[in-house]
Amino acid sequence: MLVFDRDAVRRHRDRAARTVHLVADVLRDAAERLLDRLDDTNRRFADALDLGGRGVVAPLLCGRGMHVVSCDLSPAMAALNRGARVVADEEFLPFARGSFDLIVASLSLHWINDLPGALLQLRQALRPEGLLLASLPALGTLAELRTALTAAEAETSGGASPRVSPFPELRDCARLLQRAGFAVPVADVEDIRLLYADPFALLADLRAAGEANAVRQRARSTPSRGLFPAALARLPTEGGRVAVTLRMAVMTGWAPGG
Repeated sequence: MLVFDRDAVRRHRDRAARTVHLVADVLRDAAERLLDRLDDTNRRFADALDLGGRGVVAPLLCGRGMHVVSCDLSPAMAALNRGARVVADEEFLPFARGSFDLIVASLSLHWINDLPGALLQLRQALRPEGLLLASLPALGTLAELRTALTAAEAETSGGASPRVSPFPELRDCARLLQRAGFAVPVADVEDIRLLYADPFALLADLRAAGEANAVRQRARSTPSRGLFPAALARLPTEGGRVAVTLRMAVMTGWAPGG
């Protein structure tokens, strides 16, 4: 089932390689929350794969003394990393079995059509008792923006097209890990609240991060000039700032022992 336009995902990430530094603080916060899970285990990891880390994850892993290979769908985004770099589609990974003892995918799996297949490949790329740490936006992420855009578009044009990516439910995440053959699959959630003095800065940040709409059934025509101002005016506020939620599903799973 093809939900996402993978060519569009690649183009968005290529373009965002020039601007992703503008949202590095948010990406780093999300990555650090994910890597905090490493402190809950007494295992030590030597060889790590950074999958789609946008230049943020690899330095954090190197800082923990690991040898890191960075992989990205976008050549331009992969080039942001130092050291070993691979350009590859997450749905067709080129790594041999047992290449890594740690794989980290920080907010990088949500534009994949075959997520179960990608997780299976990641498990196969792990050594016995290797660890997958992954996060992706879960249902509830940007719910405020989704509701506002739907209402504004229905009001201005009498219909609505998908403008925010569909996200999985938290309960599905652990099941996906189990289906892919991971042992001790766990999924929990962390909410990151984002506040904006200028609501248009929210849209700019999404674009800067490479998170523009890549749903295959997205509208291809230019939206009316009043759509986004009308939608942003509907967003809730906290302390005079527009408030939106990043609901981050954190997934951990171990490769079975040899």
